[in-house]
Amino acid sequence: MARATTESRTRLSFRHRIEDRASAAVVGAAKLLPYERRVPAMGWFARTILGPLALNRRTRANLKHVYPDMPPAEIRRICRDVADNFGRSLIEINSGREFAERVTHLTPTGPGLMALERAHAEGRPVILVSAHFGNYDAWRANLSQRGFRVGGLYMPMTNPATNRRYVATIESIASPLFPRGAEGMADMIRFLKSGGMLGLLGDHYMANGELIDFLGKPARTATSAAKMAMKYKALLVPLYATRSPDGLSFTIEIEAPIPHTDPLTMTRALNDSASARVRAHPGQWFWLHRRWKRAEPDLRGDQRGDKSPSNSPTETA
Repeated sequence: MARATTESRTRLSFRHRIEDRASAAVVGAAKLLPYERRVPAMGWFARTILGPLALNRRTRANLKHVYPDMPPAEIRRICRDVADNFGRSLIEINSGREFAERVTHLTPTGPGLMALERAHAEGRPVILVSAHFGNYDAWRANLSQRGFRVGGLYMPMTNPATNRRYVATIESIASPLFPRGAEGMADMIRFLKSGGMLGLLGDHYMANGELIDFLGKPARTATSAAKMAMKYKALLVPLYATRSPDGLSFTIEIEAPIPHTDPLTMTRALNDSASARVRAHPGQWFWLHRRWKRAEPDLRGDQRGDKSPSNSPTETA
């Protein structure tokens, strides 16, 4: 009901229809291929066509902000990898149940797995925090198939037609889902208090967030995950799905729960965790976001002209 209310407030314009049909055509054409071919094909499309047209500029700007002395050849390599992972993630998410079935056999590793199992047995709430890294829906699908109650918070798209298709697809991967904003908040809190595991992505720019270092640069970061963990006595657990060299499978790693101290210290730990993953695999993080917007003067001019893809599969956890 919350989703329908959100969509009813946004008028479906002619531009929305054209954008939706174009994206649906690309995804539909890719889905004619067998799964093992469609994923690398979409990686190629994003790497060679979409990247130069729409993705690489934002990646280059963010890389230069974080690594001002990075050699041009390395910047080009990371741009290619980021676009490739974007394309693969896009078609994986749009493959719905087929994608979910591909990741069910994966065995998560890391010290946090036992903590999740214990919390599940005890009915204790858990807040799972990841980043726009690898494919975050891989761990969401995997944990759901393992019997954990994993809910996800998502950002509704501005295009109502595309949003309807998008939500239906990610619901087929795992559910429940809660739209970001007041409409989904009440249901999300009830789910968490009932002992559910709530998945979030913690690397968004938040206008009213605290300035906390991310990759060594101050970035406006929400402390809400830590605040909820403390308020509802929930575990706060970082986790990631790293794409394997074959480009099709993933390694799911669940880190140890972050101790409850105070929201700022806990959020710093989350940012440090995500930063370590990005440093280890820079091509797997979505450098496409305006992560350092209004935090550093040298980015402001470029950020105002951001043209990030409107159909980016980057808002769900």
